[in-house]
Parts: sequence; structure tokens; C-alpha cells
Amino acid sequence: MSKSIEEMSFEEALSELENIVKRIDTGQESLADAVSNFEFGVALKDHCEKMLKESRLKIEKVTTNSENKIDITEIEI
Repeated sequence: MSKSIEEMSFEEALSELENIVKRIDTGQESLADAVSNFEFGVALKDHCEKMLKESRLKIEKVTTNSENKIDITEIEI
């Protein structure tokens, strides 16, 4: 993939990670390639975890106020 990890969306990074796991699981790669792919996979996993954490911090809290109207408030966790 030509994008850097930081430029990948969550879905792109997860798809690339899944492809790496499949390649490693086949056992048909050289040891050097498997190690290189493993290291890249760890970086992809870290990127996905970071994006998930950032998403959790932007969760909108939906509540009903005393007038039975819905309030939407972005909260920081």
C-alpha cells in the first residue's frame, strides 16, 4: 500500500492488517518477510487502537432534559 500508516483510515489499516495475518498464517513467506510483515502489523494495530481511542473521546452523550427535550453533548472521557 502506498499510503503511510498515519494516512490510512481505520478500515484501510484493519484490512491491511488482516491481509498480513493471512500471509503469515500461510507459512509460505521467508522468515525475514514474516518478521517484517509482523512489525508492520504491530504498527497497523497501534494505529487502529489510537483511532478507536480518539473515537471514544468524541462520544456524544444523549440525554433528556427536564422539558423532555433531547440534549446532545460531546463529552471527553
